[in-house]
Amino acid sequence: MPETANRLGDLVNRLSNRLIWKFASRPKEVRTTVPLVSFTFDDVPDSALDAGAAILEKYGVFGTFYIAGGLAGQVEEERTLISPEGCRDLAARGHELGCHTFSHKAVRSYSAGSFARDLDRNAAYLGQVAGNRQPQNFAFPYNAAWPAARRELRRRFRTCRAGGGGINRGPTDPTMLKGVGIEQPEDKARGLTRVIDEVAREPGWLIFYGHDIAARPTPYGCTPETFELLVRHAVESGCEVLTVARALDRLGW
Repeated sequence: MPETANRLGDLVNRLSNRLIWKFASRPKEVRTTVPLVSFTFDDVPDSALDAGAAILEKYGVFGTFYIAGGLAGQVEEERTLISPEGCRDLAARGHELGCHTFSHKAVRSYSAGSFARDLDRNAAYLGQVAGNRQPQNFAFPYNAAWPAARRELRRRFRTCRAGGGGINRGPTDPTMLKGVGIEQPEDKARGLTRVIDEVAREPGWLIFYGHDIAARPTPYGCTPETFELLVRHAVESGCEVLTVARALDRLGW
């Protein structure tokens, strides 16, 4: 029974995302002659701080880390989530902290009132641990958007990011940016250099998202060697690697 419920939930999430992309409202134009790449992290395991941020900084660039305050310091079988001190460290080093809800639940599971309160709670958490003002950008837990939440999200954030596996080009809904996952298997993750080559040939905005960066990654992460390959390839290919907030400034959004 739980398997059936999970499959049904995944189907609802996919259909919801497709409908939002198909009937995008208030699109903005991605106009750039320079290829833009953003490296982002969801949930933010501590390895994203220890390895991911360090690799970005090695190449003189910064990332966007979508934090869910309710996961702070949580220890799981294959990973430990970032602590309040880790969030503070990321912000001090120049990385962007985004919102990933507080409770890390699918957006469709909230009532309108409870969703707003959850976002307030996460903003308060980020303000407390990192002196962060209202986060500018949001990523959907499980990459699962929900039409009824769009007004609240549009009111609070410059952008929202889901999955979708594509490059953002042309008319683009800021509340439904596409992202490309850096996930297992490792060969597939390493093969994402071709997506960087694609955006370098035909400029747009490529947003990567990942989770852990570890020698033995979860299915939703990759090794430090693979992550460094992608960052180095983006820089050497002439892409401008920016946080989500900086990329928005660059686009004039």
